[in-house]
Amino acid sequence: YTIGREPISDGSTFVRPAALRGLSSDKTLVLVNSKRRHRAALVSIGGSGTQGPDVATIPASALKTVEILRDGAAAQYGSDAIAGVINFILKDSAEGAEITVQGGQYYEGDGEDLLIAGNIGLPLGENGFINISLEGTSAQPTSRGKQWDETTSFDVDAYIAANPDKAYLYGPGGDYDSSNVQIWGQPESEAFRSFVNMGYTLPGGQELYAFANYSNSSADGDFNYRYPGNSVNGPLIRLQDGSTYKFDSLFPAGFTPRFFGNVVDYSTTGGIRGEFTPDFTYDFSARYGKNQINYKLGNTVNPSLGDSSPTVFHPGDLISDEVAVAADFVYSYEMGGFASPVDFSFGAEWRDEGYEAVAGDEASYIAGPYAFADPWNFCDGATPTAAGLGVIADGSSLDCADPSDPVYTLNGVGSNGFPGYSPDYSGSLNRDSYGIYAGASADLTEALFVEVAGRFENYSDFGETTNGKIAARWSVTPNINIRGSVGTGFRAPTPGQLATTNVSTRFPAGEPVASGLFPASNPVSQFLGAEELKPEKSTNYSLGATGTFGPLSVTLDLYKIDISDQFYASRSITVTPEIRDQLIAAGVPGADTIGAVQFFQNAFDSSTEGVDLVVTYVADWGAPGTTAFTLSSNYNTFSVEKVNIDGLFLEEDVYDFENGTPNYRTTFTVSHSIGAYTFLGRANYYGAYNPSQCLTGVDADGYSCPGGLLTEDSGSEVLFDIEATYAYDDTTKFTLGARNVTDEYPYEPDYNNLRETGNGRIYRSDSIVDWQGGFVYLKATKSF
Repeated sequence: YTIGREPISDGSTFVRPAALRGLSSDKTLVLVNSKRRHRAALVSIGGSGTQGPDVATIPASALKTVEILRDGAAAQYGSDAIAGVINFILKDSAEGAEITVQGGQYYEGDGEDLLIAGNIGLPLGENGFINISLEGTSAQPTSRGKQWDETTSFDVDAYIAANPDKAYLYGPGGDYDSSNVQIWGQPESEAFRSFVNMGYTLPGGQELYAFANYSNSSADGDFNYRYPGNSVNGPLIRLQDGSTYKFDSLFPAGFTPRFFGNVVDYSTTGGIRGEFTPDFTYDFSARYGKNQINYKLGNTVNPSLGDSSPTVFHPGDLISDEVAVAADFVYSYEMGGFASPVDFSFGAEWRDEGYEAVAGDEASYIAGPYAFADPWNFCDGATPTAAGLGVIADGSSLDCADPSDPVYTLNGVGSNGFPGYSPDYSGSLNRDSYGIYAGASADLTEALFVEVAGRFENYSDFGETTNGKIAARWSVTPNINIRGSVGTGFRAPTPGQLATTNVSTRFPAGEPVASGLFPASNPVSQFLGAEELKPEKSTNYSLGATGTFGPLSVTLDLYKIDISDQFYASRSITVTPEIRDQLIAAGVPGADTIGAVQFFQNAFDSSTEGVDLVVTYVADWGAPGTTAFTLSSNYNTFSVEKVNIDGLFLEEDVYDFENGTPNYRTTFTVSHSIGAYTFLGRANYYGAYNPSQCLTGVDADGYSCPGGLLTEDSGSEVLFDIEATYAYDDTTKFTLGARNVTDEYPYEPDYNNLRETGNGRIYRSDSIVDWQGGFVYLKATKSF
């Protein structure tokens, strides 16, 4: 599986989702101890709009193992399990402890990283355990951009040459220089994470179990640089005393908003499992989880507040929570003619999901006086009013007859960079659902295992869905198996995807105009073609084989995942005066206050085809030690089979979906152990991908790019990791290692071709290969 990390990408910087088979992270179900994990509060803006669990909240020190089901599993688990399931199993030891300390930094001498983690297992009475894991991390920022230059809208060196008196305001700048006006790279971050897992066996054999987590993490990074004289810094406004003011006086070298995020995540799960009879088991459980992102924005202004604007804002919070109760049963029944008992599994679950956008502080969204022309009523047309004459008498340069006089300047509304959530675009959404499932599995013969499953779910907001699956495994020999499955699945749009709004507001004609992402249920969205969201539906096919031949084992799986009504953001639609007139004539609420609209839709049908190959070989050389070889390889192709929203999903969108990620991903690992030493080497291969751009608008057909798409080939990349471990004794280990030991970087796109970098950015934000270069670390582990 893969875990994403964004260098700096608005709220996406603060969460790390997991994904399987190249599909977006919301198509992978994440479990902890076989119980569904709650989602993060963040809904990514644009693209597939994913909202999945943040696996960064689970400390590595808490994990006993990770189980991966690379197969559609909605018939067993319900929504989200289209690509498969990742199950994080927590440590359950009742004794022992371990402390790990790791420190490292990047080859560039920045990004210093410190990790301190601990785990301890304790007995809980005579028949139970409590296992506690704690982890603290701190990472310093990196800089992997360059100074703003002639490829951007502002050239720092040219500005300094023309204004030598301002040179002292700027650092030297340059590639990877932390004095650049805008930093592109790893954000500064710190985190505390914890997990507790416990269990207790009652005298009657029943087991009480519970696990809980608390995580608190924060990170911050730069937004785009606002250079001197830009649309925020440059315009003069006329203050209440008749004098003029512009933000260049507050930020003589311009300013770069600083974006802060604090993620608080906690959950608790508890239950009881046992036996009614030796053949009939039960598991009753309940759980609650909550994830909250608190935003802060610094070093910026709300331009409409003029000289009274603060420079630090709280734009708002996002909250996602979930509560569920479930009952699961397995009954084993001896059926004549079968090689094993038939295991009948069945159960039910009720779940309530909530999402809330909490309004920010008033200064982050309010339309201050300078959002409007002549806020102090100095002018009556071209003639000064009594108030205007008063300030003129005091020396003001007010000229009501001059349309360019600062009295008529209109400034933007909201904290610049991230306007706060206003009460109009805040609020909460809740839904509940229930599901029932049943399945049966058995060895029909000594060589043939068959499993069938079905699940029915009912959601309060969109209705019912039923899914099924059949899987089989044929043991050709004791060491060779052939397996396959066919199943249907679904993914219900989350409350966050149904309700999220990301809006900025301007006052171009004295009235508020909002632009951004709106819910598909918004009346303006629906007038422009949006339809109510419905579940994605999938059909999964897989065929594979496993073989063990002495020290060699091979696993090969072929798969095909067809998804209908796949979720994606539409293109942004500008509300022209003609469209606005139609909206007003149709009586659509809010028609006169919206300037551009984008919304999520069930945009297209897709097909994903691929191959997973895993090969392991262990060679025992005797005295020279033991070597383990592991090859993990994946090949994927993606295709859009049908576009469902004419005019809203364009040729460029289709091309990027099909070509915007590598088809190939391979990892080859060699680990050699001899005496107290273990040496590891790993090669990570990333195939090429082909980003595109359309710079000529949309053709009359509402789909094509006039003149054709511009594309680039990223080329393939190979990154190498090495590690050496010395066991001082049975309880103490020291490890020295390096990731990306040859210090490779992603390809540098041609700005003059796609024009998707610039503004000091060297590498693409969606680069598959990490931006940071080589990283060296030292780790010490002590067990007790």
